[in-house]
Amino acid sequence: MSLHYEKAHFEASYGTIAQLPESNMPEVCFVGRSNVGKSSLMNKLFNHKGLAKVSSQPGKTANVNFFEADGVHFVDLPGYGFARVSGAEKQRWADLIWGYFESERSHNLVISLVDIRHDAQKLDLEMLSYLNQSGLPFIVALTKADKIAKTKQAQQRATLARQLGVDPMACVITSSQTGQGMKELKRFIENACL
Repeated sequence: MSLHYEKAHFEASYGTIAQLPESNMPEVCFVGRSNVGKSSLMNKLFNHKGLAKVSSQPGKTANVNFFEADGVHFVDLPGYGFARVSGAEKQRWADLIWGYFESERSHNLVISLVDIRHDAQKLDLEMLSYLNQSGLPFIVALTKADKIAKTKQAQQRATLARQLGVDPMACVITSSQTGQGMKELKRFIENACL
């Protein structure tokens, strides 16, 4: 059985953890640095260009955004990292991310996005360390693969898997431009949710 991703629709956006409604639906969440391409990846997955808001300005996702398809919630968490926002706003985003992870929900799968072009950043290492320790089921989506040569992709995956301390088989090479890795991502999602 497979999900009808193209039926995905925006459900709601929440600015504080207290606003999050209770849910017993399976949930898949997306987390990563401010400029890693979360919204673009989600749009490619849903085959819907403008569903998740994409911006050239890092830090566009400032709330926890819920999408729904076939009885599964897809949750877009705020990006972390260098976005030019106030310290108070950064703290609010951090509270949202950690608050979401700590809340009683059906955490079926966390998709942690990491840019394939660069070595693992400190914040990526912290996120993966947290996911490992918390026992949340996760995979790593290596984004922007279209920006490096095909011949370098497997080598970069091995390097990043080692740096992040994860199994290379749990790292999916993706591109929201070409659609690379989408079938594999969907397989992970469906195995976790169906």
